[in-house]
Amino acid sequence: MTDPRPTITTPTIITIETPTLGNRSYLAHDGTVALVVDPQRDIDRVLAAAEDAGVRITHVFETHIHNDYLTGGLSLAQATGASYYVNAEDPVSFERTPIRDGEVVEVSPTMHVQAIATPGHTYTHLSYALSTPGTDPSGSADPEAVAVFTGGSLLFGTTGRPDLLGPDHTDALVHHQHASAHRLAELLPDATAVMPTHGFGSFCSPGSVTEVSSSTIGAEKRTNPALTTEAEEWVAQTLASLDAFPAYYAHMGPGNSRGPQAPDLSFPEPADKDTIARHIRDGEWVVDLRTRTAYASGHVIGTLNIGLDGQFATYLGWLIPWGTPVTLLGETAEDVAEAQRELVRIGVDQLVGAATGSPEDWTTGPLGTFPRATFGELAEVRHHRPVTVLDVRREQEFAEQHIEGSVGIPLHSLLGRLDELPEGEVWVHCASGYRASIAASVLAGRGIPVVLVDDDFGAKAEGAGLPLVSAA
Repeated sequence: MTDPRPTITTPTIITIETPTLGNRSYLAHDGTVALVVDPQRDIDRVLAAAEDAGVRITHVFETHIHNDYLTGGLSLAQATGASYYVNAEDPVSFERTPIRDGEVVEVSPTMHVQAIATPGHTYTHLSYALSTPGTDPSGSADPEAVAVFTGGSLLFGTTGRPDLLGPDHTDALVHHQHASAHRLAELLPDATAVMPTHGFGSFCSPGSVTEVSSSTIGAEKRTNPALTTEAEEWVAQTLASLDAFPAYYAHMGPGNSRGPQAPDLSFPEPADKDTIARHIRDGEWVVDLRTRTAYASGHVIGTLNIGLDGQFATYLGWLIPWGTPVTLLGETAEDVAEAQRELVRIGVDQLVGAATGSPEDWTTGPLGTFPRATFGELAEVRHHRPVTVLDVRREQEFAEQHIEGSVGIPLHSLLGRLDELPEGEVWVHCASGYRASIAASVLAGRGIPVVLVDDDFGAKAEGAGLPLVSAA
């Protein structure tokens, strides 16, 4: 006689990483059908993963209305015919399958998903415990959680930040976040794998342990301050760790509530030299995607340098006046396509043009240049002539330690605070050079003489003999 009980199989979980935004999406399958959690907007990566695994996507789950990227959940559900699960309490403008705390969804006989209310990152945040129902010899059910998709709740070594909905909600949310972390720790077995969406460099986390690539409930119970520290002490520490977050976040929640459609990733309209010059004259953003080394050596005057070798979309989205037309300049078509993919994830869809090649292909005029230097060279030049040292790190970084006499203006504030800079030569630095290069391009485009300090602040500034001021 055939045993009617299902064969116990452990689901395969595929992680789809978006390191430039510090996020992960997940596809879990049993060899036949699959569920997806928190997909990014460029869903072709998820579809490719499903195709490679030979599985059909039948369920899509959203842990929360995201504040740092536009979701691909709705378009993925539309493309696959999958059921799209969003918290019943979230006010959205599209058809979804509402889900609430405690509800269990049978994705397949061997994959069940239970919603667990974990407010803190948002009020309506849900985590999803993935279980493999089995049977014991007596035939009774014995579900066991093999993984929990925690979104912006319990992260590796921290939790999602509680302040993205505004200061009026932060105190309530940070207390919810502590309670939610403990709820997960109490409900789930220690062996349950923790699968967060945020926390890998995302500004949605207030200091995640980015070098950790995997964890379990048991490991978090031993090491995560949210689970090892008394509530009020943890609340105070968390609130003190909060710093600025990108300005474009303000557009992500409303966009996700409306239901983003699939992006158009076709190549933008080619821009010739005259078109590029016109875009610059009109005050539009013409962005050079090359490395800071290449840009400093020669660039079209009036362009901005936001290289693909860093958090490109994060900083472009943080700095740009929302809705400003964008033209991309890249060495190759592949560079432009990569940048375009990054931008649609945060809702920058309307690129007005693109060009490939080198600066000589983009302008008929002379090229702009500026020097690159080390902290040792900065220390030497300060002995011979006065220069302004501009530190474009965030406020908490500056407060922790900075060069004596330097001007601290965070990169995200620079465009609105240029009048605070004294006249004359400016030497600009950050922690490693990436943000400083963006700032240097802003200054150079306005005719300010600038030197890019392309060096490691933490490793080199003190050794160069520069006087440093540190927090008490």
